Amino acid sequence: MIDFPVIDAASNESSRTVKLSSLGFGCVVRGDLLTRVVHYQLAKRRLGTASTKRRGEVRGGGHKPYRQKGTGNARQGTIRAPQYRTGGVVFGPHPRDYAVKMTKKERALGLRTALSAKREAGELIVVQDFGLERIKTKAMLEILKRIGADRSSLIVLPGIDANVELSVRNLPGVDVILVEGVNVYDILSHEKLVMTEAALAKLEERLANLPGSKAVGIDASEGDQA
Repeated sequence: MIDFPVIDAASNESSRTVKLSSLGFGCVVRGDLLTRVVHYQLAKRRLGTASTKRRGEVRGGGHKPYRQKGTGNARQGTIRAPQYRTGGVVFGPHPRDYAVKMTKKERALGLRTALSAKREAGELIVVQDFGLERIKTKAMLEILKRIGADRSSLIVLPGIDANVELSVRNLPGVDVILVEGVNVYDILSHEKLVMTEAALAKLEERLANLPGSKAVGIDASEGDQA
């Protein structure tokens, strides 16, 4: 169990704490595992649709362009050879699947490790609520500046909140994601990880249901408030 302060977005002061599950936010940070998970995510995003034609797939070239001897030129058998402009491509890309294999337990541990890395580095911020009553980018920017997350931050919400999502839409370096979509790449690609107290509780439930949670003894009740 880890006591973590809850910040008031209006004053940037902490009046109470919330308990984080030690196995969800207190894992040993393994850089090799984080690298593998990021590679897994980026490789899976690749479409793999790039394609070129080999010399046997291009059209034409069914006859010898000129006789073997007597022309003074190098001997050629087809105009579809790679050295010709209209010829085939040597070692060009072809449709393929770039995805790499990684077990569910490894990916789950990678997510816990990324969250633990943010907490250990002091880049995790938990707020009670943003308190936006309407869509206002200036007001949202003031809140982020107040808590020190205006340059590069990933805001985690428990559900759709149009006021927050539309208020940060024009802020460079600031992105919004729901609890269900929290992933290692987005966490590590932002300097600060900001989440509401409700989002934290929902994230704790998600961590408790991930593969390998029972083996390490993660309990969803560990995320209750102090």
